[in-house]
Amino acid sequence: MRRLYEKKEILFAVLWIVAYCVVITTVKGEFGYESVWMLLGLIVFTAGIVAFVKTNRLEDKYGLKGFPKNMKKYLFFIPMFILATGNLWDGFSLSYRGVDLLIATFSMILVGFVEEMIFRGFLFKAMLGNGKVVPAIIVSALTFGIGHIVNLFAGQASFDTVMQVIFAVSWGFLFTMVFYKSGSLIPCIIAHSMVDAFSLYGKDNELVDMIYIGVTILVAVIYCIYLGRLKNEE
Repeated sequence: MRRLYEKKEILFAVLWIVAYCVVITTVKGEFGYESVWMLLGLIVFTAGIVAFVKTNRLEDKYGLKGFPKNMKKYLFFIPMFILATGNLWDGFSLSYRGVDLLIATFSMILVGFVEEMIFRGFLFKAMLGNGKVVPAIIVSALTFGIGHIVNLFAGQASFDTVMQVIFAVSWGFLFTMVFYKSGSLIPCIIAHSMVDAFSLYGKDNELVDMIYIGVTILVAVIYCIYLGRLKNEE
């Protein structure tokens, strides 16, 4: 794994993404988010990523050392965290109960970590190493969003999947820009986990869901324009 990473870092990232999409989509389709198999699968991916990063001392590269030092400069994290609560805007309604809800919640939290690491960490950083910032941002965001199309194979409706892809692309640009400008992936991991976990606790109101998607697109555009004008964290 180390040899592949050193010689072909982009391929290394792509293989992680493909493996994740194939395995997790299959498990989701067969057992659902509330399954212990889903949780175990995500734990395996999480453990693999953590082991690789720690063994090769890549915490700094992937923004896992902590939040930026001068947090006053990064108050722009606040709108991202507010937007991450959008799945609760139409009220509370539990998707699961008891142990199932607990398993699904932990699974969603791990999804936030794994997806940020493979899309923003591995893929974005690999492409950024070529010195082409804009293509790296675009590919990272689009790959993350389009990657959600695999949910079709897990039984999700076509329209819902298209909306999810658009929603995910918007978040993809937002997360990538926040990581690029702040140098820390932790805020993105937290916000991503919030979006996914809160989806288990919010009502399914079609109108509010569409409003949330629209607001996310608008905020992502404004956010990215604003962040594009900021200096990067050294």
